[in-house]
Amino acid sequence: MSTTPLIELREVSRRYDDGPPALHEASLTVLPGEAVAILGPSGSGKSTLLNLLAGLDRPDAGSVTVDGVRVDQLGEAASALYRRARIGMVFQFFNLLDDLTVTDNVALPARLAGLSRGEAARRADGLLQRLGIDRHARSYPGRLSGGQRQRVAVARALMNRPALLLADEPTGALDTAAGQDVSRLLTELNAEGQTVVLVTHDLALARACTHRTIRIADGRITHDLPSQAVAPEAVR
Repeated sequence: MSTTPLIELREVSRRYDDGPPALHEASLTVLPGEAVAILGPSGSGKSTLLNLLAGLDRPDAGSVTVDGVRVDQLGEAASALYRRARIGMVFQFFNLLDDLTVTDNVALPARLAGLSRGEAARRADGLLQRLGIDRHARSYPGRLSGGQRQRVAVARALMNRPALLLADEPTGALDTAAGQDVSRLLTELNAEGQTVVLVTHDLALARACTHRTIRIADGRITHDLPSQAVAPEAVR
């Protein structure tokens, strides 16, 4: 594993309007190939941190560097290119387009990046096969189970071969069996070298598929521990 950080946050703060700080002087380093959980109760600052890493928001102070890019200094157009080239995102509610087939949903990021329809479809079909859902390639998302739709969403997130996979409560809308399936999938991807940052309030998920857990409370990073060492009260 490289010792050059893939993610480096230095003294990052973010406040919205006149409310309390969503993040306060947060510093964090993640190495390539790590799997890290961001854990904490609702409103703790987890989503703010994820949005800063994705270039969807900017800090009021501090710096955010991902894969050598000063994300906090990017304009809107450059941020979009950064996400397209370096970031894969998985959401709680899948965010698939119901009027596109599974293959077309997965291929969409590559099409937006300029790949030809044929090349994008070939890459998408390869990912669907790798993730075990190729038999649904010509189906529409509405005909799939929640777990299958989340696998499609993960395939789409991997389409442009991102340096960083961001997963925001990826099992929150799934039943127990489907959630365990997605947990195993994230573990397998990380074992293959994919860097994963997982935002969750589920300690069991953090323990199952990450090495480190960062606890956030009231906008502050309070713990940075091996995931197996995190106590249940850390999510409160």
